[in-house]
Amino acid sequence: MRRRVGGVGAIQKQQLAQARFKDKGSEIADDQLQQMTKQMETFRSNLQEFAGKYKNKIKKNSQFRQQFQEMCAATGVDPLASSKGFWADMLGVGDFYYELGVQIIEVCLATRHRNGGLMTLDELRKLLIKSRNITAKQEDIGYDDLLRAIDKLKALGEGFRTIACGSTKDFIVQSVPAELNVDHTKVIQRANTAGFITVTILVEEFNWEKMRAEKAIFDLIREGLVWIDEQFESEPSYWFPGLQKI
Repeated sequence: MRRRVGGVGAIQKQQLAQARFKDKGSEIADDQLQQMTKQMETFRSNLQEFAGKYKNKIKKNSQFRQQFQEMCAATGVDPLASSKGFWADMLGVGDFYYELGVQIIEVCLATRHRNGGLMTLDELRKLLIKSRNITAKQEDIGYDDLLRAIDKLKALGEGFRTIACGSTKDFIVQSVPAELNVDHTKVIQRANTAGFITVTILVEEFNWEKMRAEKAIFDLIREGLVWIDEQFESEPSYWFPGLQKI
């Protein structure tokens, strides 16, 4: 029986078809990329038009300003990226957050002697409004504004950061360059409930060994973030002065 030798032509046809499919796929991908690019340019153009129309409301209304920031993020625009250019000239939002950042630093430095460099975001907002000697309604500084300003302060180093604790207003602002690990953060988050902590609470709630709980607390004491109360019932309690509920 004679063997057929015809496989080379079939292989060449298959390779040619694959090459054509590949070229067509690249063509489709390029078209999709061009369409997406045009859409993003249209979004940015509409965003600029929107900003020009509502710039006064963006400047004065914190909630509206937050929604505008979210719209910017969706289109890849960061109006805080520079203090110069279209967004700075149009809205001045960059200057707003930089100035707010400076005021945050001033408040944190002025209160560090009594809170050790920790305070809730809500307390920071109240102190900022008080320092400006105006009402909260007049100032309209939102929690989102504070978080964005603090995020910009990270450029100064590890001295400023936020720790999530429940609702946004309960976020904790850290303004000292202490290196906090996961255990330290969990201790602070738990202490935010009542303003203090004990070794027993940490052992029972987190299922930690006593030595682990003591080390986390003593690290925080060394950083000046905690005060000791040895008259608290049967064991010492450790208080965070910046987390006291007023």
